[in-house]
Amino acid sequence: MAPHFAAPTESAIPVYIVEKGAEAPGVLSDTQRDWLAATGFTGALGDVALLPDGGAVGAVLVGWGDAAARKRGRFHLARAVPKLPEGVYRIASPLDDPATEALGWLLENYRFDRYHPQPPVKAHLVAPDGVDIPRLEAMAAGDKLARDLINTPTSDMGPEALEAAFRALAADHGAEVSAIRGDDLLAQNLPMVHAVGRASDQAPRLLDMRWGDAENPAVTLVGKGVCFDTGGLNIKPGASMGLMKKDMGGAANVMGLAHMIMALKLPVRLRVIVPAVENSISAGAFRPQDILTSRKGLTVEINNTDAEGRVILADALTLADEEKPDMLFCMATLTGAARVALGPDLPPFYTDDEGLADDVESAVETSADPLWRMPFWDPYEETLEPGIADLDNAPKGGFSGSINAALFLRRFVDKPEGFAHFDIYGWTPSAKPARSQGGACQGARSLLAVIEGRCK
Repeated sequence: MAPHFAAPTESAIPVYIVEKGAEAPGVLSDTQRDWLAATGFTGALGDVALLPDGGAVGAVLVGWGDAAARKRGRFHLARAVPKLPEGVYRIASPLDDPATEALGWLLENYRFDRYHPQPPVKAHLVAPDGVDIPRLEAMAAGDKLARDLINTPTSDMGPEALEAAFRALAADHGAEVSAIRGDDLLAQNLPMVHAVGRASDQAPRLLDMRWGDAENPAVTLVGKGVCFDTGGLNIKPGASMGLMKKDMGGAANVMGLAHMIMALKLPVRLRVIVPAVENSISAGAFRPQDILTSRKGLTVEINNTDAEGRVILADALTLADEEKPDMLFCMATLTGAARVALGPDLPPFYTDDEGLADDVESAVETSADPLWRMPFWDPYEETLEPGIADLDNAPKGGFSGSINAALFLRRFVDKPEGFAHFDIYGWTPSAKPARSQGGACQGARSLLAVIEGRCK
């Protein structure tokens, strides 16, 4: 079910926000104050007190902590949601950012129940006055789509199933879809997508969606769709292979963002490109030291078949860049180095467009969707050049892995204006408010704000 707010009702239970050490709201009855005193409620961040009214819950107090505690996280109201009994609730206290807290409530109600029943959503929220309900619900639905896709194992989310999900998204919004599969990739000059995916029993493919009026600004989203990454002939150790169902997280995130854009009917000409492959091992697998010729004509020496994401994205970005869109965003679960540098919750992004960088950083401040700019560091360009080919897909040395991957991708984009690459993780290792353990939608809300701001 798509995330949604409850219909307004006079019986909605009021939720009051109380900072640590502050007085309880003046509207409480004497009985409720006595009850509150007995609970030991202090207003610490995430504390919840259920106050009676006869035989039912008459009000809820949610601890808001202090400014230092709130700075350490986001979606603080979502902390209370699992502690609430079934019912319809309304926020009865002023909040600095009611839209973000309302969104967090919706996101906290996410359930992935495809394979095992999950506790039903019990606590429903009436949208606070003044918030943009369609926008919040579209963001929550896009987030759910991304998480569902990532959480689904490859047994049910290989290239064929990802294409089916891609087509279903397009059908929901009246978008057009085309797909190039198998050896047709060679005929249509997408040789590196073919090379990476040809060892799988499911044919590699390039998925292409178009939506919107031709006169609107062109926005193209490219997402890495490696449905499982064994590492290929440079096979991963078992511990490193355990989460590789999420290696299509870039595709899932651009699809979630695409839903937001189309559901809100933004005035853009949207294109979504996903190279969908499984990096498997068979007699047909691409090999270390193979040299591939890309769509752009640049040759790539394969020095590690486990650096396959940048290889398929190279062809996809070349295809996207040929139209010179106004904005071109690439999202990929590309490097472990990005996680070593910034951790799982703070994806880096790369751009040479200073205005775009400013727009992203401004959007981050209002979207509760963190990103951090990293540099296209030109002095590292020479590490990408193996001598025997134009580019090396896996430079030796072990340093600057995320930057090197970003520099590799930049070689396939001729129009730097409006281009940015996002090296996301696509996974929440342990549950946090509004973010259950598992697949994660990262960067999509911030990019939505950027696109909205640039296409008014």
